[in-house]
Amino acid sequence: MDKRTAALLAAFGASLIYAVNHTVAKGIMPTYIKPFGFILLRVVGAAALFWIAAFWAPKEKIDRKDWPRILGCTVFGMVINMLMFFKGLQLSTPINSSVMITISPIMVFILSAIFIKEKITILRTIGILLGFSGALGLILFGAEVRQDAPNIPLGNALFIINAASYAIYLVMVKPLTAKYHSFTLMKWFFLLAIVINFPVTISEFNEVAWTSLPFDVILKMAFVVVGTTFFTYLLNVFALKTLKASTIGAFIYLQPLLAISFAMAMGADSLNLIKVISAVLVFIGVYLVTKKPKALP
Repeated sequence: MDKRTAALLAAFGASLIYAVNHTVAKGIMPTYIKPFGFILLRVVGAAALFWIAAFWAPKEKIDRKDWPRILGCTVFGMVINMLMFFKGLQLSTPINSSVMITISPIMVFILSAIFIKEKITILRTIGILLGFSGALGLILFGAEVRQDAPNIPLGNALFIINAASYAIYLVMVKPLTAKYHSFTLMKWFFLLAIVINFPVTISEFNEVAWTSLPFDVILKMAFVVVGTTFFTYLLNVFALKTLKASTIGAFIYLQPLLAISFAMAMGADSLNLIKVISAVLVFIGVYLVTKKPKALP
């Protein structure tokens, strides 16, 4: 198998795992574990897995000048990103979460326009406006009366913070992926994430009745830690080494479609007109923002 095919499969695999995660993680919060407690479980489990995996990776020393960037990647990729997503998922619904996080490419473009002066075109401006209109539509008009989603507008707003934080992470991590092995980066990211997340997550972690958890809940927790946290970050970093950012960006469309299909199949969520219109606006917006301008003849 050539490198590009392997990278494409890695990007697809990450999208599929993320898609299933929306419903799986939602199903055990907050009954068995609250969102912040779940994050501590995630980063501790992932740190252990990546440090074990690192024994089979090249032994690399981090350059002193790269530590600030590594710390920044940790804060935006493994702290703010995770905390906001899981808290938002507890408050909102799987379909809303899968649609809202799709605006990450728009956030990446805005950051690129600000910091590296990427060209802003009329089409991209329209895309930004459409994407955020869809997101705001879910926040302002997406409220439903659901026992398992106590504050959908607030949850949807937290998804925007999650998407912005993840966009910053993607921009910051790119130079590091060209320099270090995936295991080297991930083991340090998640070790630092334990330290940073600990003060705000330990109280909810201690509330979990670990000895009385049903077996299916334990399996779902394991899926989130091993699948969503370990394999997806690994697969994404592997894909970034080979694929262009625009190619990886195309997979952002796949995740919500898979997530919506899985959530509906499991009876965990349903579609309505607001969700459909908002999703269409977001998808069109992301397409316009990520579409490469035609080269002048």
